[in-house]
Amino acid sequence: MPLDTSLYPLTLLRPDGRRWNELRRLHAQISTQSAADGSAYLEMGNTKILCIVTGPNEPRGGGQQRREGRERDEAQIHVEINQAGFAGTDRKKRGKGDRRLMEMGSTIASAMATACFLNLFPHSTVHVTLHVLSVDGPVLAPCINATTLALIDAGIPTRDYVCACTCGLSPLAPGVMRREGESQDPLLDLNGMEEMEVPFLTVATLGEEGDKVVVLNMERRVRMEAVEGMLATGIEGCRRVRGLLDQVVRERGGAVIAAGSGT
Repeated sequence: MPLDTSLYPLTLLRPDGRRWNELRRLHAQISTQSAADGSAYLEMGNTKILCIVTGPNEPRGGGQQRREGRERDEAQIHVEINQAGFAGTDRKKRGKGDRRLMEMGSTIASAMATACFLNLFPHSTVHVTLHVLSVDGPVLAPCINATTLALIDAGIPTRDYVCACTCGLSPLAPGVMRREGESQDPLLDLNGMEEMEVPFLTVATLGEEGDKVVVLNMERRVRMEAVEGMLATGIEGCRRVRGLLDQVVRERGGAVIAAGSGT
């Protein structure tokens, strides 16, 4: 069903009742899988992601590689994304061979490589497996956030949180022409209906101030004058996501300390 673009210009409310700068509900847990080195479960709206981390481990044949002089000075991050058949409305299972998921995995691996101290684990590999259980909007941002939590749970030293969010442009009502100099409002954290109808970008930042952008992925073409506002809104969204992820990590750390002290 197409997005009703007549409502927003009148009420400044989106179809799900949020204003332009409101995040969807974010819920996350870490250490959800006891058999894994690190794990996290994250929900952004109705998008649900399970992330499992194993390693860093030396791959099979690592000794032979070192003897042949092909050892690596730092660990590599390998990301695999699987989307369950029941995750989306098309009821199609996607796995290793899906080109879009492979590109997303490469983007996530590159982003995490900038944040992790991989030089501490030479000739090793960190395996990240993401299971997309439900889709309601862009998937890349929640996958990045879930991976950040799972790597922290696995004890991989990181410089800071890598946090991601999406930002799009508000739609114009049918028959409404944009006047010269008039700009469309940015929309923070798109849901599934908005993803299909409006141009958007995914931005991920490293650090508390969000001053280092590590991922910037644009979907569809937009006017250059609109990009600056979209980027600024997306970075602000990343700051707020970072605060929510930090709260999850601190709560988990407090629970572990309380359990260890017997209180």
